[in-house]
Amino acid sequence: MLLSSLIAIAAVLMMGVISPGPSFIYVARHSLTHSRVHGLVTSLGMGVGAATFALMAMLGLQRVLNAVPELYMALKIAGGAYLIWMAVKIFRSASQPLTLALSHNDAPKGLWKTFRDGLFIQLSNPKTAIVFASIFTALLPANIPTIFYYVIPLMSFVIDAGWYSLVALLLSAEQPRRVYLRIKTAVDRTSATVLSILGIKLIYSSLVK
Repeated sequence: MLLSSLIAIAAVLMMGVISPGPSFIYVARHSLTHSRVHGLVTSLGMGVGAATFALMAMLGLQRVLNAVPELYMALKIAGGAYLIWMAVKIFRSASQPLTLALSHNDAPKGLWKTFRDGLFIQLSNPKTAIVFASIFTALLPANIPTIFYYVIPLMSFVIDAGWYSLVALLLSAEQPRRVYLRIKTAVDRTSATVLSILGIKLIYSSLVK
Protein backbone atom coordinates (compact mmCIF):
# COMPACT_ATOMS: atom_id res chain seq x y z
CA MET A 1 0.00 0.00 0.00
CA LEU A 2 2.72 2.48 1.01
CA LEU A 3 4.98 1.43 -1.84
CA SER A 4 2.15 1.84 -4.34
CA SER A 5 1.56 5.39 -3.02
CA LEU A 6 5.22 6.26 -3.57
CA ILE A 7 5.20 4.77 -7.07
CA ALA A 8 2.02 6.63 -8.00
CA ILE A 9 3.39 9.95 -6.68
CA ALA A 10 6.66 9.44 -8.55
CA ALA A 11 4.81 8.61 -11.78
CA VAL A 12 2.62 11.71 -11.62
CA LEU A 13 5.54 13.99 -10.71
CA MET A 14 7.55 12.61 -13.63
CA MET A 15 4.68 13.14 -16.07
CA GLY A 16 4.23 16.67 -14.79
CA VAL A 17 7.88 17.67 -14.96
CA ILE A 18 8.41 16.20 -18.44
CA SER A 19 5.79 18.48 -20.01
CA PRO A 20 7.56 21.70 -21.09
CA GLY A 21 6.64 24.84 -19.19
CA PRO A 22 8.30 27.92 -17.66
CA SER A 23 10.90 25.85 -15.78
CA PHE A 24 11.82 23.95 -18.93
CA ILE A 25 12.31 27.18 -20.88
CA TYR A 26 14.38 28.68 -18.06
CA VAL A 27 16.74 25.71 -17.88
CA ALA A 28 17.00 25.56 -21.67
CA ARG A 29 17.74 29.27 -21.84
CA HIS A 30 20.61 29.00 -19.36
CA SER A 31 22.01 25.96 -21.15
CA LEU A 32 21.95 27.68 -24.53
CA THR A 33 22.93 31.24 -23.67
CA HIS A 34 25.44 30.63 -20.88
CA SER A 35 26.81 27.09 -20.64
CA ARG A 36 25.96 23.49 -19.88
CA VAL A 37 27.19 24.01 -16.31
CA HIS A 38 24.78 26.92 -15.86
CA GLY A 39 21.95 24.67 -17.03
CA LEU A 40 22.93 21.96 -14.53
CA VAL A 41 23.18 24.43 -11.65
CA THR A 42 19.76 25.83 -12.57
CA SER A 43 18.45 22.24 -12.44
CA LEU A 44 19.73 21.86 -8.88
CA GLY A 45 17.82 25.00 -7.90
CA MET A 46 14.67 23.55 -9.46
CA GLY A 47 15.17 20.33 -7.50
CA VAL A 48 15.60 22.12 -4.17
CA GLY A 49 12.45 24.11 -4.91
CA ALA A 50 10.51 20.92 -5.63
CA ALA A 51 11.72 19.32 -2.38
CA THR A 52 10.67 22.44 -0.49
CA PHE A 53 7.17 22.31 -1.96
CA ALA A 54 6.94 18.60 -1.15
CA LEU A 55 7.86 19.08 2.50
CA MET A 56 5.55 22.07 2.93
CA ALA A 57 2.62 20.17 1.42
CA MET A 58 3.19 17.14 3.63
CA LEU A 59 3.52 19.13 6.87
CA GLY A 60 0.10 20.65 6.31
CA LEU A 61 -1.71 17.61 5.00
CA GLN A 62 -1.50 15.32 8.00
CA ARG A 63 -3.05 17.82 10.40
CA VAL A 64 -5.93 18.57 8.05
CA LEU A 65 -6.71 14.95 7.23
CA ASN A 66 -6.59 13.85 10.85
CA ALA A 67 -8.87 16.69 11.94
CA VAL A 68 -11.44 16.21 9.17
CA PRO A 69 -11.39 12.60 7.85
CA GLU A 70 -14.29 13.30 5.48
CA LEU A 71 -12.13 15.86 3.73
CA TYR A 72 -9.81 13.11 2.51
CA MET A 73 -12.33 11.74 0.02
CA ALA A 74 -13.39 15.19 -1.19
CA LEU A 75 -9.82 16.35 -1.74
CA LYS A 76 -8.95 13.10 -3.45
CA ILE A 77 -11.76 13.69 -5.94
CA ALA A 78 -10.61 17.29 -6.40
CA GLY A 79 -7.05 16.09 -6.99
CA GLY A 80 -8.22 13.63 -9.62
CA ALA A 81 -10.27 16.35 -11.32
CA TYR A 82 -7.26 18.65 -11.38
CA LEU A 83 -5.09 15.98 -12.98
CA ILE A 84 -7.70 15.51 -15.70
CA TRP A 85 -7.93 19.28 -16.24
CA MET A 86 -4.14 19.53 -16.49
CA ALA A 87 -4.08 16.61 -18.92
CA VAL A 88 -6.65 18.30 -21.16
CA LYS A 89 -4.59 21.51 -21.23
CA ILE A 90 -1.39 19.62 -22.06
CA PHE A 91 -3.11 17.60 -24.78
CA ARG A 92 -4.70 20.65 -26.40
CA SER A 93 -1.38 22.52 -26.54
CA ALA A 94 0.69 19.49 -27.63
CA SER A 95 0.87 20.55 -31.26
CA GLN A 96 1.85 24.13 -30.51
CA PRO A 97 5.54 24.93 -31.10
CA LEU A 98 7.74 25.58 -28.10
CA THR A 99 9.20 29.05 -28.44
CA LEU A 100 12.47 29.71 -26.71
CA ALA A 101 12.93 33.46 -26.42
CA LEU A 102 16.69 33.47 -26.33
CA SER A 103 19.13 36.32 -26.38
CA HIS A 104 22.75 35.69 -27.30
CA ASN A 105 23.92 38.94 -25.70
CA ASP A 106 23.51 37.92 -22.04
CA ALA A 107 26.32 38.92 -19.70
CA PRO A 108 28.25 36.21 -17.85
CA LYS A 109 26.35 34.99 -14.81
CA GLY A 110 27.70 33.56 -11.54
CA LEU A 111 26.80 30.02 -10.53
CA TRP A 112 25.34 31.02 -7.15
CA LYS A 113 23.03 33.54 -8.83
CA THR A 114 22.12 30.86 -11.37
CA PHE A 115 21.21 28.42 -8.59
CA ARG A 116 19.28 31.09 -6.70
CA ASP A 117 17.30 32.10 -9.78
CA GLY A 118 16.40 28.48 -10.52
CA LEU A 119 15.18 28.05 -6.94
CA PHE A 120 13.13 31.26 -7.06
CA ILE A 121 11.59 30.38 -10.42
CA GLN A 122 10.39 27.08 -8.96
CA LEU A 123 9.11 28.58 -5.70
CA SER A 124 7.33 31.46 -7.42
CA ASN A 125 5.41 29.22 -9.81
CA PRO A 126 1.84 28.89 -8.45
CA LYS A 127 1.18 25.99 -10.80
CA THR A 128 3.90 23.96 -9.07
CA ALA A 129 2.40 24.61 -5.65
CA ILE A 130 -1.06 23.56 -6.84
CA VAL A 131 0.30 20.41 -8.48
CA PHE A 132 2.09 19.27 -5.32
CA ALA A 133 -0.92 19.98 -3.12
CA SER A 134 -3.27 18.13 -5.49
CA ILE A 135 -1.01 15.13 -6.03
CA PHE A 136 -0.17 14.62 -2.36
CA THR A 137 -3.74 15.08 -1.21
CA ALA A 138 -4.93 12.56 -3.77
CA LEU A 139 -2.24 9.91 -3.41
CA LEU A 140 -0.86 10.00 0.14
CA PRO A 141 -2.41 7.72 2.79
CA ALA A 142 -4.50 9.41 5.47
CA ASN A 143 -1.85 8.57 8.11
CA ILE A 144 1.48 9.57 6.63
CA PRO A 145 4.43 7.42 7.82
CA THR A 146 7.34 9.36 9.31
CA ILE A 147 9.76 8.03 6.71
CA PHE A 148 7.68 9.66 3.96
CA TYR A 149 8.77 13.09 5.26
CA TYR A 150 12.30 12.16 4.21
CA VAL A 151 11.68 9.95 1.18
CA ILE A 152 9.16 12.11 -0.72
CA PRO A 153 11.09 15.42 -0.59
CA LEU A 154 14.23 13.52 -1.65
CA MET A 155 12.27 11.80 -4.43
CA SER A 156 10.87 15.16 -5.56
CA PHE A 157 14.38 16.61 -5.68
CA VAL A 158 15.76 13.67 -7.69
CA ILE A 159 12.89 13.77 -10.21
CA ASP A 160 13.03 17.53 -10.85
CA ALA A 161 16.80 17.95 -10.68
CA GLY A 162 17.35 14.76 -12.68
CA TRP A 163 14.96 15.70 -15.48
CA TYR A 164 16.15 19.28 -15.83
CA SER A 165 19.78 18.13 -15.72
CA LEU A 166 18.98 15.86 -18.67
CA VAL A 167 17.34 18.82 -20.40
CA ALA A 168 20.46 20.91 -19.80
CA LEU A 169 22.72 18.19 -21.17
CA LEU A 170 20.60 17.60 -24.27
CA LEU A 171 19.60 21.13 -25.17
CA SER A 172 23.09 22.53 -24.82
CA ALA A 173 23.78 20.62 -28.07
CA GLU A 174 22.06 21.71 -31.27
CA GLN A 175 21.12 18.35 -32.79
CA PRO A 176 19.45 16.82 -29.71
CA ARG A 177 17.47 20.05 -29.26
CA ARG A 178 16.11 19.77 -32.79
CA VAL A 179 15.15 16.12 -32.24
CA TYR A 180 13.30 16.92 -29.03
CA LEU A 181 11.36 19.75 -30.61
CA ARG A 182 10.26 17.37 -33.39
CA ILE A 183 8.79 14.85 -30.91
CA LYS A 184 7.26 17.43 -28.54
CA THR A 185 3.72 16.61 -29.68
CA ALA A 186 4.08 12.89 -28.96
CA VAL A 187 5.68 13.51 -25.54
CA ASP A 188 2.95 15.94 -24.48
CA ARG A 189 0.12 13.67 -25.62
CA THR A 190 1.62 10.67 -23.85
CA SER A 191 1.98 12.67 -20.64
CA ALA A 192 -1.60 13.93 -20.95
CA THR A 193 -2.95 10.41 -21.45
CA VAL A 194 -1.18 9.05 -18.36
CA LEU A 195 -2.32 11.98 -16.21
CA SER A 196 -5.94 11.59 -17.31
CA ILE A 197 -5.92 7.85 -16.54
CA LEU A 198 -4.54 8.50 -13.06
CA GLY A 199 -7.12 11.23 -12.48
CA ILE A 200 -10.01 8.99 -13.50
CA LYS A 201 -8.67 6.19 -11.31
CA LEU A 202 -8.48 8.49 -8.28
CA ILE A 203 -12.06 9.70 -8.70
CA TYR A 204 -13.35 6.15 -9.27
CA SER A 205 -11.57 4.77 -6.20
CA SER A 206 -13.02 7.58 -4.07
CA LEU A 207 -16.61 6.97 -5.18
CA VAL A 208 -16.61 3.16 -5.27
CA LYS A 209 -15.77 1.26 -2.08
